[in-house]
Amino acid sequence: MKTAIALLLAVAAWGQPSKNLNSQDEHKPNLPAQKIGPNDLISVEVYNAPELSRTIRVGGDGYIRMPMMKQRLKVDGLMPPEVEAAIAVGLKHEQIMVEPYVTVTMAEYHSRPISVMGAVKTPLTFQADSTITLLDALARADGLAPEAGPEILISRKPADDDPNAQPLVQRIPVKALMEAGDPNLNVHLTGGEEIRVPTAGKIFVVGNVKAAGAFTLQDSGETTLLKALALAGGLAPYPGKQAYIIRREANGAKNELPVELAKIIGRKAPDVPLQADDILYVPDATGRRATLAALEKVLAYGTGATAALIYAGVR
Repeated sequence: MKTAIALLLAVAAWGQPSKNLNSQDEHKPNLPAQKIGPNDLISVEVYNAPELSRTIRVGGDGYIRMPMMKQRLKVDGLMPPEVEAAIAVGLKHEQIMVEPYVTVTMAEYHSRPISVMGAVKTPLTFQADSTITLLDALARADGLAPEAGPEILISRKPADDDPNAQPLVQRIPVKALMEAGDPNLNVHLTGGEEIRVPTAGKIFVVGNVKAAGAFTLQDSGETTLLKALALAGGLAPYPGKQAYIIRREANGAKNELPVELAKIIGRKAPDVPLQADDILYVPDATGRRATLAALEKVLAYGTGATAALIYAGVR
């Protein structure tokens, strides 16, 4: 009786695919299935054919080569089940196996890089082994740096294969993403994206003010002369009636724009808007003025430098 049962079990097991092809197979990674791309690492198992079962690196051209097969297989853009079917067809077509049973799983992704750079605490590049969100990517970069600007730029390659096509850029407002929690702005990333967080623009206030310094433009990136003076702690005693805005134009030229400081403070003239990288210089009441070279020297030393550095270069 026992002999008969053992015989029946042996017959039932005969012809079934052997799953113990390799003792390491049980420990192979099996990442979420996504479209395969160049340089990805796939795990191919052909049951009852351990000589054909192995991990294979996809070539830079998107092709793989199976052992004993003459023809290479293009797998770029295919899902793992589609690669399984393609390998099975190839094995049958080249008369290597009659009815191959193939399983393909993902071991490593290398075709789905996401780069996070700019004003983040830890710039990095990682592989999108699953669909993640913009907030997930920023969390991997340890969040935004204090000097982060008001927008996040997401660059994607165009859908077509035109090498001259420009990347598609999506602008995400930081305040709406972080504070308002707009779910539509927490976009999904699948790999191939570049996330750039530009630093916020700054204005520089030097001269006869209480706390000269560099001040970050917030939210809209706009500010005015009066706001800049408030950031600098207000005017020091005996300011001049006229201030100057030194502005670098797009062509590199530097313009010096005089403004009627006393009239603006006295509400007899409208406030003046400032742009990123403007230098607001407030001379004292003596009428002495620092040269542009002296102002740039102060900025080179740091905007916390003392007023003595400015007036050392007056003209």
